[in-house]
Amino acid sequence: MKLYIQQKVFSWRDQFAVKDEYGYDQFFARGEIFTWGRKLHIYNAAGAEVAFLHRQLFRLLSRYTIEIGGYSYEMVKEFTLLKPRFRIENLPWRMEGDFFAHEYDLLEGNRLVMHISKHWFTWGDSYELDIPNPGDQLMALCVALTVDCMMADAASSSS
Repeated sequence: MKLYIQQKVFSWRDQFAVKDEYGYDQFFARGEIFTWGRKLHIYNAAGAEVAFLHRQLFRLLSRYTIEIGGYSYEMVKEFTLLKPRFRIENLPWRMEGDFFAHEYDLLEGNRLVMHISKHWFTWGDSYELDIPNPGDQLMALCVALTVDCMMADAASSSS
């Protein structure tokens, strides 16, 4: 199954539309404005909130919490000198690839959970997620959005 994330441009807050390979809306994400730290609510096509991402403040390393169905997962940007690395706590998934180019895989052992690639030369950020198992779709989407938030945080703090 493929999902396509398109960031809405010209918005006061973070907004993403998520469509399937046939162009149908599957999810949308909306950020909060005027808040400490980045917060992103994920809604399904019916408009029900299915996940919540938020940045933990006052941390040495960037850390986000992903909340889905009463469970919490921590995503941490690890300290490295050259290229970013991310770790997901409470989940046996690992990430490999080039995060600057937004070309990476999410793996569980040798099983591919998701491959993400960024579409260049588009208005706003645009990504293609290839998720073989539909049961992994929501969590994989949350991981992709969290990586995007963490990379944006790093870019804004360095400028």
